[in-house]
Amino acid sequence: MTTSLGAVSDRAASWDTKDCPKQYRKSMANAKQVLDIRVSKGITAAQSNEHLRNRSQKAAEYAMKKGNYDPTREHLNFEIVNGGKVRPVDKSRSIPERMADNLRQRGIKDPNEGLLEPKYRTVVNIILGGSRELMRQLAFGKQEVDFEQGADNSRIVRKPEIELWAKDAYRFISDKYGEQNIAAFVAHLDEQNPHIHCTLLPIRDGKFAYKEIFAGKDKYEYSARMKQLHSDFAEVNRKWGLSRGSSVSETGARHRTTEEYRRMLSEECTDIEEQIARHKEVLSALRSDIRLAERKVKGLGSMVENLQKKQAEKEARLAVLEKELTEHKGDAAAISAETDKLKKELAYIHLKLADKQEKLQTADRQLTDLKENMDAVQERTERLKEEAYKYSRDVHSKVDSLLKDAMLENMVNEFRDLSARMTVPERQMFDGSLVQSIAEQGKEVMHCATLLFLGMVDDATTFAETHGGGGSKSDLKWGRDEDEDNRAWALRCMRMANRMMKPAIGRKPKR
Repeated sequence: MTTSLGAVSDRAASWDTKDCPKQYRKSMANAKQVLDIRVSKGITAAQSNEHLRNRSQKAAEYAMKKGNYDPTREHLNFEIVNGGKVRPVDKSRSIPERMADNLRQRGIKDPNEGLLEPKYRTVVNIILGGSRELMRQLAFGKQEVDFEQGADNSRIVRKPEIELWAKDAYRFISDKYGEQNIAAFVAHLDEQNPHIHCTLLPIRDGKFAYKEIFAGKDKYEYSARMKQLHSDFAEVNRKWGLSRGSSVSETGARHRTTEEYRRMLSEECTDIEEQIARHKEVLSALRSDIRLAERKVKGLGSMVENLQKKQAEKEARLAVLEKELTEHKGDAAAISAETDKLKKELAYIHLKLADKQEKLQTADRQLTDLKENMDAVQERTERLKEEAYKYSRDVHSKVDSLLKDAMLENMVNEFRDLSARMTVPERQMFDGSLVQSIAEQGKEVMHCATLLFLGMVDDATTFAETHGGGGSKSDLKWGRDEDEDNRAWALRCMRMANRMMKPAIGRKPKR
């Protein structure tokens, strides 16, 4: 059962963007919501400190240097806890500690507990927010906030609308996934764009069940669930002036502000660095254990060797005495007494030798296990270093893609402006060109090209026909060549999509 938060106040229900400063209203007319989900195998100390603002001085200085954090607005941050209660952010207990308490109280075991390397998806990180100007209006109202780096905004007070919106969001997540599964729900008003970080445990019926709750049986079911989730959240956000926006699957866009994207990259880098540091600590401990184990094996080996030497000496002496006794040489009583003494000593040596040999075997096995563990950790550390290197390349690639997207959008906008000022003959020069298609039907052409790139030709054809396409047939060779790289294949898909999206003769595109 989830806890009901009660009805939203009349003030929230009547809130309208007309209350916004005049200069913001135009940008707020198309305000979009943000709902970004990232799954992980736990939450790191760095992520917890970031969410709770329990940073070290060095980390805080780094955040301020990047310009996405204003310490004079940190007092505006808040969190929502059970029952929808708003309170200041509690820094006394980290998010991992909160999660551990939550699981312990419910009698649920963390499947990653005790594993050197976590492998189960136990945390769903959700970012909730919206377009910058509207979120700022909710948080600060008509107050003049200086968003420049180093500004003093200590006089700013938090507006009740941001709390009411956060409560709506909290109720939405609670009703959807269970209030008891929310480990943290923290609102940040000290960054460029106010937003919420929700740390959710994907638990159902007392068990971690990420796939059952979120992923579904395949990528298509996952996509359908995510689309529905965005639509459901849009119903909550409607009264706040936030609309659903375009689907990620259609646009390829990520609904992140610059600072959120930078934070995401920073967290991923930090996570890899922490794993490598943890492995280095484990390796150091293993090396120490191995040195101790080697000394133990060497010491036990020496003991066994000495005992075996004593055993051989006493057995040899016993053999001599028994021979003398048989041949009636010497004092029989003295020989018998020495023989009895030797047998007792040998019996003690046998016991001691058996004990040391058993301990030596155990120590040998332990040493072997330690060396195998060290090899495994070293191998994993090397893989992490390779992953870090690969991730560095990926970051550059992502940034490259973002810059290309921005460049394309800028070029299209410039073309539209220029086209409006062109004469008819000048515009005719661009008839049928890809740049004209992108400028006029950018989303449709990109979506059709995406379907073609993924090999979904029938879907692409249906999409084109239902969106006014069906023009001249293409004489381009179709199908991907075995040696064709992604770039060349993508270009051919764009050209084909351009042709497919052209309206048939005498047929107007649907609007």
